[in-house]
Amino acid sequence: MALDWKKFTQQHHIKHLPLQEQLKLFRWENTYSDRQRSLKESYTNMSTSTPASSGGGGESGTGPGAFTLDYLVVAGGGGGGADNSGGGGAGGLLSGSSYSISTLTSYTVTVGGGGAGATVHSSTGFGVNGNNSIFDATTTITSIGGGRGGNRSGVSTGYLAEDGGSGGGGGAHDSPNNARLPGSGTVGQGNDGGEGKGATSGYRGGGGGGAGSVGATGAASGNGGNGSANSITGTSVTYAGGGGGGANGTPGNGGTGGGGDGDSGAVKAGNGTDGLGGGGGSTANAGAGALGGNGGSGVVILRYPSSKTLTPGSGLTTSTAVDGTFKVTTITAGTDTIIFN
Repeated sequence: MALDWKKFTQQHHIKHLPLQEQLKLFRWENTYSDRQRSLKESYTNMSTSTPASSGGGGESGTGPGAFTLDYLVVAGGGGGGADNSGGGGAGGLLSGSSYSISTLTSYTVTVGGGGAGATVHSSTGFGVNGNNSIFDATTTITSIGGGRGGNRSGVSTGYLAEDGGSGGGGGAHDSPNNARLPGSGTVGQGNDGGEGKGATSGYRGGGGGGAGSVGATGAASGNGGNGSANSITGTSVTYAGGGGGGANGTPGNGGTGGGGDGDSGAVKAGNGTDGLGGGGGSTANAGAGALGGNGGSGVVILRYPSSKTLTPGSGLTTSTAVDGTFKVTTITAGTDTIIFN
């Protein structure tokens, strides 16, 4: 019978050691205990008058126990731009159920941060792509960071909207050139941003793409694409909305699921919501204070049987709640390993 992880770490006073060292000691102790039990059973069988096998009674030895869990992996949202730029794209979203996991095995988790919004109000003001979120388990599950919003002066590659989990919105421009083109979303994770539009729409950038829909064009509304609802925590929450495009007139709104609102004044546009992976909003050509909104950080959420215990490494920020017969662990920042027992 396998030892209890919690009791083992307490009795042997090894909590100060790195998680990998704790795991090594725990496995060694399990192997030793199983060997002692096997020898005892073999001796007992040979001492009785009833013929019996000399094996360990069908015990699986040190083989790890398998179970299944549900997961949600959302990447960081892309940053919004300045000077009539497009909104940042939402972080990519991947989810799954009945995913096979083993106990006493370490898995790496990384939560992607949001990309910074434009910090300079000029034709060179553009945001930064969001960062990937990763659950490296039986297979590596990687959600791609959201693409930054494009600047209206982006006739060169350095200022264009970029691809991502969801693509950034295109910059506002009169001519039908590269500056207006949005970034593309990743299939299965998000959607494309919206194309920007020039004077006839108040120089409005396109909305960043969201997990649930494409970003609106600047000619339409410049709104960020809506996110996607998920009930892994036991309550429906919408994640990964795109950022709204900036405009001299009416700016775009952020998409549902944490997308930051665009702006038309000399202020910083709305940030994407942390923990939801929303894209940052963008601003207009309105003065030095008109800066892009930051993308929201991503999240990794795991739902698993309440009989199991998840132990995170010190590099992760986590919280765990109970929902019926399940535990739900939400990981909001960092990179490190986790282990189930």
